[in-house]
Amino acid sequence: MEEAEATVAKELLRWGTERRLEFIEFRLYWEGRVNRADLTGEFGISVPQASLDLARYQQLAPGNMIYDKSAKTYLVSPEFRPSFFKPDADAYLNSLRSISDEIALPEQTWLSRIPEFEALPVPRRSTNANHLRVILAAIQNKNSLHIRYQSMSRPNPIWRWISPHALGFDGFRWHARSLCHIDRTYKDFLLPRVLDVGESGPGEGNVAADRLWNAVVTLRIGPHPALTPAQRRAVELDYGMKKGSLELRVRAALTYYARKRLGLDREVDSVRPQDQQIVLENSDEVEGVLHRLGKQGGDGSDGA
Repeated sequence: MEEAEATVAKELLRWGTERRLEFIEFRLYWEGRVNRADLTGEFGISVPQASLDLARYQQLAPGNMIYDKSAKTYLVSPEFRPSFFKPDADAYLNSLRSISDEIALPEQTWLSRIPEFEALPVPRRSTNANHLRVILAAIQNKNSLHIRYQSMSRPNPIWRWISPHALGFDGFRWHARSLCHIDRTYKDFLLPRVLDVGESGPGEGNVAADRLWNAVVTLRIGPHPALTPAQRRAVELDYGMKKGSLELRVRAALTYYARKRLGLDREVDSVRPQDQQIVLENSDEVEGVLHRLGKQGGDGSDGA
């Protein structure tokens, strides 16, 4: 028992050390400097331990940082090569976005020298935490659930039974993918429109029967053909396209939302190419797949 506990403690210690080495490298890469105070403030370790971590980093990644005596800090060197973390621009920008959306406080990220920035505010959809908890329980226990729901096809909310089996996110809103007991089809019930939850019961339906949820559709997007060669190349770089196109694999049930969010739900000639810079290159193929599967619940339904 003592040996096992010692092994666990050793693993935790090693993980903590590696995490601090990753932090050192993060600060060097993105902010160009790091010092003992950064480590003590972030991890709550002692000054001697912070000194040991910096010395260990120098030993394991020689030449990555240089000590500036006047500033009493380590600076990134021109020969810097990451060893403990993989630079990820999206992760960095997502940290800024989390701060902007008040999902995280600045001190909850590894950022200290936050640049001046502004992010376009997106209205936050309000979801009742207790309703979500009950829906999650229904999914996990394969139960049905009686909910009071406001759809856009009815003037007033009604009580109805659903059997949820998954959650989906369309880029703006979360919904519960569920069997609707009224018309016996699988639909998307937007979580904010669940006004109340009642009793639960035995689940109905079979996840395998939700063909749109289980099938995957490939959306092949490319630059608008009316753009100039230089403009098309810029779009290819912007979206990380390979050989002039990018394939996005999405569940068939989410294709409506994916196309709408990317502006691919409009006719190619209905918008200026400078405004709609990408097109869906395999539109007929996608429509054929959706037609074979049946489009119920895959067209932005909210439990109508």
